[in-house]
Amino acid sequence: MAPKKAKRRQQQGEGGSSNVFSMFEQSQIQEYKEAFTIIDQNRDGIISKDDLRDVLATMGQLNVKNEELEAMVKEASGPINFTVFLTMFGEKLKGADPEDVIVSAFKVLDPEGTGAIKKEFLEELLTTQCDRFTAEEMKNLWAAFPPDVAGNVDYKNICYVITHGEEKEE
Repeated sequence: MAPKKAKRRQQQGEGGSSNVFSMFEQSQIQEYKEAFTIIDQNRDGIISKDDLRDVLATMGQLNVKNEELEAMVKEASGPINFTVFLTMFGEKLKGADPEDVIVSAFKVLDPEGTGAIKKEFLEELLTTQCDRFTAEEMKNLWAAFPPDVAGNVDYKNICYVITHGEEKEE
């Protein structure tokens, strides 16, 4: 009887990890794999404190405390292989609303259904309501999503990038 339980447990574990892969598009998984490979400096398939220290050093962060590195590694439940790495990103992204929900929120501001809203209107909303954007955040927004010549902002593209992390290829 014990072998059956072990087998069932293993299948559930495998199913759990395959769920992680179903959360992302193939192109996203490939990008995460590339990031994992860059971070895994010693190429042993596991991200360690030394890997993190080395990759942070290549980005100019030379005085990272050992406690900070330990805290990063402890965010995972065990050794950080690619599946665990992907799971960690999946958990972080789980709180983000799905693309259709975010698009629906923007559609409220677009009664004609054009897929775009005026830059001035969006800027007024973002700088005067709730979590107000700073001038620097607005500058970054317009750098990433410049309005067209008529001053319209393609909110569907913004929604795509929020949920996928990259621009749609036309």
